[in-house]
Formats: sequence, C-alpha cells, structure tokens
Amino acid sequence: MSPHGRPEVTEDVTGGAGGGWRTMLPLLGATTLVLVVGTPWVSPAAADEHQLESPHHVQVYIIDDNFTLKWNRSNEAIPNVTFSADYQTSEMNDWTELPGCQYIMGTSCTFSLPNVNVFDEIKFRIRAERGNSTSAWHSVDSFIPFHKAQIGPPKVHLEAEDKAIIISISPPTAKMWLTESSWFVYRVVIWKNSSSTEERILKDYPRDTIYKLSPATTYCLKVRAELTEYSKEGVYSPVDCATTKVEYKLPPPENVEVAVENQNYVLKWDYALTNVTFQAQWLHAHLKWSPEDQEGEWQQIPGCENVRGTQCVFPREVLPQGIIYSLRVHAMDGNNTSLWSKEKEFMSQKQTTIPPPVLNVKTMGDALHAYVGTSQEPADLHGSLIYEIIYWENTSSTERKIRQERNDFTFPDLKPLTLYCFKARALMGEEPNQSSDFTDVICEKIKPGDMSRTWLIAAVCTVLPLLLVLTYIVRGLLRYLSSVFFPSPKPPSSIAECLSEQRLENLLLPLSEEKTEQCFVIEGATVIPREEDINSTDEDLKKYSSQTSQDSGNYSNEDESRSKTSVDSLHLESG
Repeated sequence: MSPHGRPEVTEDVTGGAGGGWRTMLPLLGATTLVLVVGTPWVSPAAADEHQLESPHHVQVYIIDDNFTLKWNRSNEAIPNVTFSADYQTSEMNDWTELPGCQYIMGTSCTFSLPNVNVFDEIKFRIRAERGNSTSAWHSVDSFIPFHKAQIGPPKVHLEAEDKAIIISISPPTAKMWLTESSWFVYRVVIWKNSSSTEERILKDYPRDTIYKLSPATTYCLKVRAELTEYSKEGVYSPVDCATTKVEYKLPPPENVEVAVENQNYVLKWDYALTNVTFQAQWLHAHLKWSPEDQEGEWQQIPGCENVRGTQCVFPREVLPQGIIYSLRVHAMDGNNTSLWSKEKEFMSQKQTTIPPPVLNVKTMGDALHAYVGTSQEPADLHGSLIYEIIYWENTSSTERKIRQERNDFTFPDLKPLTLYCFKARALMGEEPNQSSDFTDVICEKIKPGDMSRTWLIAAVCTVLPLLLVLTYIVRGLLRYLSSVFFPSPKPPSSIAECLSEQRLENLLLPLSEEKTEQCFVIEGATVIPREEDINSTDEDLKKYSSQTSQDSGNYSNEDESRSKTSVDSLHLESG
C-alpha cells in the first residue's frame, strides 16, 4: 500500500506482470463491466424525451353539436405521454386551445364549440407531450362542420289505436340544424315483434299516424331524421314497441277524397255500415310540424256535422286558397264513435277541376299543326296550365309525347301520306300529377296536294317581286336603246322653237300659272267675197302668203275671233 493509500504494484523484472497485477485484474474487470452496462441504461431514457412522435390517423366525428377527436399514438411503450389539441377558424388569426382536449391521457376527446359558425371552415392540430418534451404538430385538413356533421337520433313517443299507431318525433334541436329544422323528414322502420319483415315508411311531419296495422298486435319501430336536400341520413333512435288495441266495433270511414263542383267543395268517403251519421273536421297542416298533440286545434267543417250520407258539401270560402289543410271524418252510432279516418291532405288550388281542352289538328305544308285550348279555364288556373299532346302512327302503338306551356304545336318530322293520331290534356303547372281528362283522339295525315300548293304559293311569293323588278329594268333599257338607235323625227325649226320655249315656261312657272295656247283650224268653210272686196282680198292673200314663211306658229284667240267675224260678215252680205 502506497503512502497515498493506493495499492502498490510490484513489477516482475523477468518481463511478466507480478502477482499484484494478477491480483488487481479481476477488480478492474468488474469495474469496467459496470461502466459499460450502466451507460446504455441511462442513455435510452434521455433519448426518448427528445424523440416523441406525433399522433397519427387523426379523425373528427360530429353528431349534432358534439365533436369527437380520435387518434392513434405512435409508441405505446413510452409512459406518461399526454396529448393536447388546438383549433382555428377562417375568422381567427391564431390557434386556440381546444377546450376539453388538453393533456389527454387517452386517444380521444369530446367537446363542443358553441361560438363557432357551423358554416365556417375550421381546422385542428394535435401533438404528444411528455414532461417538457413535445412532438411536432399533426394537422387535420380544414372542413365545414355542417357538411361533416351527422344527425343524431330523435326521441320517439308512441300511442296505439286498434289498427294504427300515432308516432310523435322530437326533431333535432341542435344549433347545427337550426336553419334546417323545418326541412327534416323521418324514416320509420316498423315490424311486427314476432316477425323480421320490416317496412320502411317516410313521414313528413314529426307527428303522424301509421295506418293499416293489425289489432291487438305488438309492433316495434325505430326512426331517423333525414335532410334529403343535403343527402344526410341521421342515426336511428333506440327501438321502441307498442301494442295495438282490440278492434273497435264501429270502423272508421275510408278513402276520403275532395272534389270541386261549381263554387263548392264535395267531401266524399266510403263506409260499409248503414244507419250511422258522420262528422268532418279540418286542420291547418302546418300545425302538424309540432310533435305536440294538436287535437284541440281541429275545426268543424260547416255543413259536415251529423251527415247521414257518405258525402257533404261546403263552400270553397271555408278553406281559402294557397293553404294546405288536413281533413278527417269519423262515424257515430248513438254513443258509439269510430276512430278518425286516415287524414286527407289537400291544397284548394290542387283540388280545382281542370276541364278537358279542345284539340284542333290541321295540315300546313309539309307538317301537321295542332292547337290546344280551354274554353272554360277556371279563374284560379289562369296562366298556370301546361299542355301535353301524345301522338302515334295509326298502325303503331309507339307513342311520342310533347309537353309545353304554349298551346300551339308543330310536328315537322312526320311522314307524308301516313295517318297520325293525336290526343291532348291540360296539366297543373306546379302539380303535373293533376291533369284534365284526355281529349277525343283525332287522326290526320299530310296530303301531297297541300304540300305542292304550299310550295307553289311560296314560289309565287318569291318569284313575282323579282319578275316585276326585272320587267322594270328591261323596259327602261329598251326605252334607252330606242332613243339612241331610233330617234324620233324632229319638227320644223319654228315648231321646235315653240315647243322648247313652252317646255321652259312649264318648268319655270307653277302649274297654276302655266300659259296655254289654243289653236283652231276651220275646215270646209266656203267664203263668197263681194266684188268690192276682191281686190282687197287678193292683197290680203298676197300679204298672208308672204308672211307664211315667217310665221312663228303662235296662234291666239284674238286671231280666231277676228277671222270668225269676217266670215260671219261675208255670210250676211251674201245673204
């Protein structure tokens, strides 16, 4: 042992280790072994704190207003790992801690977001945590909650009758469906408790009746809400069962219908028993949107109380147009009263009788034309009808159909000399299932004469204007050629000069101021001169003949009167 307390080592001068080295080797070997084993035991623990992996396969589920976030952890061998999630909407600038999803030990959390707009995009992120170490965030793609949400199971209440079960459904009241609550429909699956045969029924109202059941029989059913506009199907309610009662002695009326006669409604029904009376009631159909019992809201129909027959008549004013109503009837025999009939729903406009139209078919050219009209269209149907024509070859059973708002139809692609048959009807524009009766069948075919006559008329109407224009052009051309190659002979210069001046005056002076010249030629007048006038006459004749060559051709009334006076004087003298 050295003075410092360390063991002394004695060196063997022969070249080998002394016995002291041999004595210390086992001790050093043990120390070295401890150091090698101890290092890996500390290192993995420290490494795990820096190698946390993010959760994966993260899913979001929404039922009504309840959100559920689920995920898988990456390494289940690491203890004391928790998970936390954040959310962010398009209206938020930063991420916000998700309430109910902080430091979760498991792999799911459920929460609600009452202040989030269900039509706004939202996204989530989640990470793993252990002490001061955290994994990277795992982000979920953004989505719109309304589109992803599922409709939850409704609450259902049953009331049994002898052959029916009244079902009351509580519509979903979640904020998610607040804007769509009036558009729910309900899928009912019902079956006898002793049978596996199911029947699926679609109901519009949360309170309705399932008819045509067997008395004293247990039925089970389940219900789900649907939004058909968005193709959303909810979760079915828990199965509920009810037992129908023993059959009543007095059965309810069946096959309730409404007809229109003039200004009245006629309510009709079927009933097998006699010597009973009937009573009818009406209800605003919108009240059936409430799941509460509306028994106290039904109203008596005037003229339909204590009715002996199987119909009653009441004015149309009792049920104004544009409102949907429900009608029902029950039978009474002394103190015995039947259950109410199956409710009949109707809108007054839908119940208006549409008279059959008038159909007229005729050939026009190479096509058949049809006109459909109604001479007695009710005032409340004005402008709301559409017309349908069905036609077929007389030798064929293949029908073709044309439906349009206009009442004139054209069939241009028909075969000539082939007989076609037609029938027509009028339909309610908004309710195509309600229509008039078809007209009588009318058969017609395209005749060749009609086709040729049409082509002839079309040709004449096209060619005649062209011929007129061409004739006008040819006449003008002939007139021009005639004036060039065949000019008219010119009059004497004195006459031409007169004519030219006259034309000039006609062009310059107005029509009312134009001067006209009247010339008279006296033929066959015999003049017997006196002897004393012979000499003067000869002189006058000489003067006249000498002036003839210089005559301007202008003749006046004055000259005529002077000549006439001289002639008259000659006659008198000769007499």
